[in-house]
Amino acid sequence: MKISNADRARVLVQALPYIQKYTGKTIVVKYGGNAMVNEGLKKAVMSDIVLMQLVGINVVLVHGGGP
Repeated sequence: MKISNADRARVLVQALPYIQKYTGKTIVVKYGGNAMVNEGLKKAVMSDIVLMQLVGINVVLVHGGGP
């Protein structure tokens, strides 16, 4: 999926308050088997986790726990 620069900018503007709120904090992401089945979803989740790390949010990734 190709995203325009304008769409990227809109997403970042919407995300900025959350980035500011959670920078330096630790969050837990539950990543279960159902989400691992879909390659597109897997790539999106991993990209989001990398972005959170890059903006200073500490991520703890937990596997499983049911659907």
